[in-house]
Amino acid sequence: MHRREFGITLLAGLAGTAALAQPAGIEQSGLVGKLEGPALVTDPARMPKQFKEAPMLTEQVRARVLPPVEQRLPQDVMVVQPLRNIGTYGGTWRRGFIGPGDSENGNRLMSADKPLFFDETGTKVLPCLARDHEVSEDGKRIILHLRRGLRWSDGTPCTADDWIFWFEDLYSNKDLVPAPAPELAANGKPGRMVKVDDATIAFEFEEPYFLFPALMAGDTLVGGGQTRLQSNGQTYALYAPAHYLKQFLPKYSSAEALNTQARAAGFGNWVQLFQYKSDWRLNKELPTLAAWRMVQPINTSLWVLERNPFYYAVDTAGQQLPYLDRIQMTLAENPEVVNLRAIAGDYDYQERFIDLGKLPVIIENQQRSRYKVHLDLGFNGADSVLFPNPNFTDDKEIAHWLGQAQFRRALALGIDREQLNEAFWLGLGTPGSVIPADVLPESPGEEWRQRWSTHDPAQANKMLDGLGLNRKDREGYRLRRDNGQRLRLEITVAQTLSPTWPQQAEMIVQHWRQIGIAGDVKVQERSLALTRARNDQTQILLWTNNGTESLYLYPRYCLPVDPTAGVMGNGYALWFASNGERGIRPAEPEMLKAFDLMRKATGQREEERNRTAQEIWKLAVEQQWGIGLVGLSPAFMGVRVVSERLENVPGRTGISQHIRTPWGAHPEQWYFK
Repeated sequence: MHRREFGITLLAGLAGTAALAQPAGIEQSGLVGKLEGPALVTDPARMPKQFKEAPMLTEQVRARVLPPVEQRLPQDVMVVQPLRNIGTYGGTWRRGFIGPGDSENGNRLMSADKPLFFDETGTKVLPCLARDHEVSEDGKRIILHLRRGLRWSDGTPCTADDWIFWFEDLYSNKDLVPAPAPELAANGKPGRMVKVDDATIAFEFEEPYFLFPALMAGDTLVGGGQTRLQSNGQTYALYAPAHYLKQFLPKYSSAEALNTQARAAGFGNWVQLFQYKSDWRLNKELPTLAAWRMVQPINTSLWVLERNPFYYAVDTAGQQLPYLDRIQMTLAENPEVVNLRAIAGDYDYQERFIDLGKLPVIIENQQRSRYKVHLDLGFNGADSVLFPNPNFTDDKEIAHWLGQAQFRRALALGIDREQLNEAFWLGLGTPGSVIPADVLPESPGEEWRQRWSTHDPAQANKMLDGLGLNRKDREGYRLRRDNGQRLRLEITVAQTLSPTWPQQAEMIVQHWRQIGIAGDVKVQERSLALTRARNDQTQILLWTNNGTESLYLYPRYCLPVDPTAGVMGNGYALWFASNGERGIRPAEPEMLKAFDLMRKATGQREEERNRTAQEIWKLAVEQQWGIGLVGLSPAFMGVRVVSERLENVPGRTGISQHIRTPWGAHPEQWYFK
C-alpha cells in the first residue's frame, strides 16, 4: 500500500470512522469538518435592546469601579450570532506558549483590534473596529466609519483622533518608524490620512487603490492591529491610544526629560522607553481594544489575559462578550512539551506547535484526555521553505552563490521532497514549489508546482559544474573559489511553530551530499533567529510561506517587500519600502520586474490583480527566491486539540495568516458547558 494511502486509512480508523475503500483525500478521514464561523448581525431589527455582563464585571459595577454595561458599550455595538448556542460566562482557557519569543501566540488572541476582518473563508471583508467602509468610484478615496462610542480598555473614548495621532505623531516620526509601510502607498506614491469627523477617517491616494480595504483586513502593516504591530519594537498599524502614549513622546514633553526617565528605567533612550510602553506583551498599563487585556506579561511562566470590560461586542441575547473570563498560557520548555501536555489534556484549545507527525498518538488519546481533534487544511504551497538570503553580509563567497538563480535551482533539485513528506507529514502533504493551492485565483497553475521542485540530483550536479563549482575534495564536496576550502552552507532554524524543522533541515543536508554541497544546521531561539535574519546575517532560513497564499495580503514570503519580515533579504525589502531611498537595489532584473508588478497591482481591480499575482508567482518559482518543500496540509497550525467542554468551536477553521487562527473562529463566543 502506498504510504499516503496508508496514512489516511490509519487516521480514519483511529478517528472511529470506516476504513477507506480506496485512496481518497484527507477530507474523508473524519477529522476535517465543515468550514464555518459565527455570523455578524447588521439588521437593526435584530439588534438587542438590553444588555448583560459577566458576573465578575457586575461586582465591579456595584463597587462603582466600572460604569454600567450600557455606558461601556459603543453606540455602534458589534453583534455576534454565536456559531451554535448562546453561551454562559466564566472559565479560563488553558493554553501553552514557549517563551518571550512566542509573541504571535498571544497576538492572534487579540485580533479583534484590526480595522476590518475576514469571514471564515478568508475571502469576504467584514467589519471589525470599523463598522463599515466605502471606496470611491475612482478608487482614490477609502472611508472608514468607526464605531461611535468605542472605548479603550481603561474607559477612555477611542475616536478618529487616535488614528490621526498615529499618522502624524508616530508614523511620521523617523525615530519610531524608519521605514514607511508600503501598504500606505498606491503604486509607490504615499497616501495620507484625513479626519472627517470624530468617527470617520478617510485615506486619500494619488492613484486608484482598490486593494486597500483588503489590506486593512489582512495581516499587513496597516491591517495587523495595535497588538501585533506596536510590539517587538514596531510602531505600525493605523491608530494608537493617544491619551496614554503622548506622555512618552518628546513633542509633548522633552527628549531630555524622557531620556532621563528612560535611563532610570533601564533603557538607553526615549525611543526604547516608548517601544516598551507601547508593547502590549510587556506593559499591562497599555490600553487595548481587544476582547481580553494582558494582566501578566509574556516574560513570566504564566502569560495571562483577562476580559476587557469595554469590549465592543455582544451576542444576539445582548450579553457582552467574551464569555470566557481569562486566557492562561503556561510556559513550556519547547514545542515537544506543548505536544505532551496537549496529549495529557492540559489544554482547552491548542493548535500552535501541535505536531502533525504525532497525529496518531494524539487521536489515540482523545477519549482518555477528553478532547477532540480537528484538522484544518492550508492553502499555502509550502509549510516549510528554504529562504536563501541574497543580502548575506558576512561572507562574500557565500553571498555570491546565494544571489545566483541557477545555484538556487540546483539546491532545489537536490532535495527529495517525497522523503520529507513521508517522514514529517505522514504522507499527507503535497511536495512542490511555493505556489498556492490551484483553487485560488492567484495560483499560476499546477505545472508551476513541479518547476525546479522535483528530485533530480543528476541535473543539479550538471548545473553546479556548469557554474564553475567543479573542484571537489576527497569526499566529493565542492570547493570555494576564493580559498579552496569546502563550500559550506548554513541553514538557520528558529525554535518555533514546527517541532520537526530541525530534523527536516538535517535531512536536507543529507540530500545535498549527493550534489556535493556541505551543510550545517543551526537551531536558534525564534526572536534571535529573526533578528539575525532582519540584519541579513543568515545564509538560509527555514521558515514557512503560510499566509502568502493571499499574495497581496501577506507578500513577505513571496517577495522581500516587508522590512519587518527579514526572511528573504532585508536590504531588498528596505529598498522597496523606501522607494529606493534606503536598502539595496536588487541585482536581478526579475526581482525588479516583480517589484514593479507588485506596485501596479494596488490600482487594479480584482480580476486583473489575480492575473498580475500569477505572473509574480511564476517569477518567484523560476528564480527560486524561496525553495518550497511540502505544503497544502494541516501541518501549520492545522491540528487542533479541543476540550470536550468547549462549545461554539467550528468543525474547520481557516488557518491562513490573514484569518489569524484561532481568532478567525471568534473565540470571544466560545464557552465552557
